[in-house]
Amino acid sequence: MEVQPEMEPTSSISLIAAVSYGIASMAMVFINKAVIMQYPHSMTVLTLQQLATSLLIHCGRRMGYTRARGIDLATAKKLLPVSIFYNANVAFALASLKGVNIPMYIAIKRLTPLAVLIAGYLFGKGKPTTQVALSVLLTAAGCVIAALGDFSFDLFGYGLALTSVFFQTMYLVLVEKSGAEDGLSSIEIMFYNSFLSLPFLSFLIIVTGEFPNSISLLLAKVRNFHHPKLAAFLSYSSLKGFKLFYSLLQCSYLPFLVMLVLSLVMGIVLNFTMFLCTIVNSALTTTIVGVLKGVGSTTLGFVLLGGVEVHALNVSGLVVNTAGGVWYSYAKYRQKKAKPAKTLSDLEAHKK
Repeated sequence: MEVQPEMEPTSSISLIAAVSYGIASMAMVFINKAVIMQYPHSMTVLTLQQLATSLLIHCGRRMGYTRARGIDLATAKKLLPVSIFYNANVAFALASLKGVNIPMYIAIKRLTPLAVLIAGYLFGKGKPTTQVALSVLLTAAGCVIAALGDFSFDLFGYGLALTSVFFQTMYLVLVEKSGAEDGLSSIEIMFYNSFLSLPFLSFLIIVTGEFPNSISLLLAKVRNFHHPKLAAFLSYSSLKGFKLFYSLLQCSYLPFLVMLVLSLVMGIVLNFTMFLCTIVNSALTTTIVGVLKGVGSTTLGFVLLGGVEVHALNVSGLVVNTAGGVWYSYAKYRQKKAKPAKTLSDLEAHKK
């Protein structure tokens, strides 16, 4: 996919960007939850995700797979706040998952559209329409109702999740501004974000005490995965090889390592689709997608992961929350259709 600068994104590109972000975002919630349940060092996981992103884009640029520009000091200074807010958002979100179940986590994160609208008003975007304002208030009301019915209520976890909402709002607004005004592609913003994150995250894992215990634990899990039958599997084929592979599946560390690799890969995919959706569409569109993907995530969270004591208030709140999200999406769609299309100065300029 290659889109030339100064061209207006087609509806298909906008739709693909939004749907891709929604799928990646929903998958990432469950993958992170699975990893954190077995490896409670959330800051180390985030550091590994950002390191993998930086290395992949750098190698892709050196090999000619992307036309992303190299590091520029002036641009790095402009995007430093984006990196700080982004990492603060993810760090608080990961930490909140330790004490908040997934359905309630998603309900809290649905307060982001309200925060984005307030931030947009403060940044001079004007007042929202009546339908948009009412739908956002309905979404927030659903979150409050669901919280009243959450008997596993964790005040500290809720506080972390709400703080994450604030930081997510700030970096989305800044990403939209950087893409539109500075002519940066989603890959370039993603590269700067991950590269600038590494010193900050390295400092945090030391200050919080995760290092060196988190690295020692990770290395121990990797060493224990070097099962004697792994070498045998690599040297055999056919039926005997499949039998050895089945025995490898019994290794207690294999599920964790698979989820960790998925977490690193999906971290890259999520960052790319999020920045692309924000630049090609807007910060509001990104939050709309986040609200809609929460419908599926909420249902799956109840069914697959458990940890939720179902109560009438809890279910009713999530239903109201979802209804507000759908209404919000419809209102923004009508609002966008009523306005003439505007040209964006920054569009994706990379090669597959």
